[in-house]
Amino acid sequence: MTLTVLFCVDPIHPRRVDPHYAREAAAVRDHYGETALLDHDALRRGDAEAAVRAVPADLGPVWYRGWMVTGPQYAAMADVLKRRGTVLLTHPDDYTRAHELPGWHDTFAGLTPQSVWRPLSPGQDPGDLNALAELVRPLRPGPGVVKDYVKSRKHEWDEACFVPDVKNLAQLRGIAAKMIALQEEYLAGGLVVREFESYEGDGEARVWWVDGEPALVGPHPDTPGVEPDPALDAVAHAVRSLGCRFITTDLARRADGEWRVVEVGDGQVSDLPASVDAMDLYAHLPVPD
Repeated sequence: MTLTVLFCVDPIHPRRVDPHYAREAAAVRDHYGETALLDHDALRRGDAEAAVRAVPADLGPVWYRGWMVTGPQYAAMADVLKRRGTVLLTHPDDYTRAHELPGWHDTFAGLTPQSVWRPLSPGQDPGDLNALAELVRPLRPGPGVVKDYVKSRKHEWDEACFVPDVKNLAQLRGIAAKMIALQEEYLAGGLVVREFESYEGDGEARVWWVDGEPALVGPHPDTPGVEPDPALDAVAHAVRSLGCRFITTDLARRADGEWRVVEVGDGQVSDLPASVDAMDLYAHLPVPD
């Protein structure tokens, strides 16, 4: 069979791939693969039928590469596509498990900072001081990071991300409330509080895993010029235990030399740095039998 990849459409030119993914689509075609177009805006509006309208029927198994969607949005897309004879190679349950921190955190215990979380809706109050005290009870006193299930507001570090002491509940509540407010309707899943770790070096590594094996080791998109060489043995065991076909792990080296897992993500929605040749990734995506 042929490698087939579903890309997000260019909102301005509906017959073209979104410019952010154009070089990846070209790599698929150069690899003798096929592409199809998904309307990401329609999917985010909750109209999965409209989102896949341009996808030809009976494509068979496909990979998705595009902008992030929520777990329910991905599941809706998968359901509509399946009824049209197209099956996403990443199951909705696997997408959510890799995409959202509560799905992967315990599998990577000991390799990633200790974290706690609670579900919240966009705009919801983070909770009173008693509720927050109970939430962070498993964490050690000291600095922490506040985020949602998928993203942090690291570019608003002091006002909506970093907490000098997670046991300072009034301060924690203020930072969490600011993060929730800035995320607006894009708050993913709820509130996460992670113990803070200090890392050394020039940047993180992003490792792309396909069927439990490291297919590509490269820089994180924030530091595309870095050429990291992380240790992967312990991480590989956790990746295989997670059991998802296509994921990424972002790794950073702690001051003691240990490589730590900063984030895990679904490979379909993880950004590929511009400094990485797209063919280096797509040559490793398996073609269904």
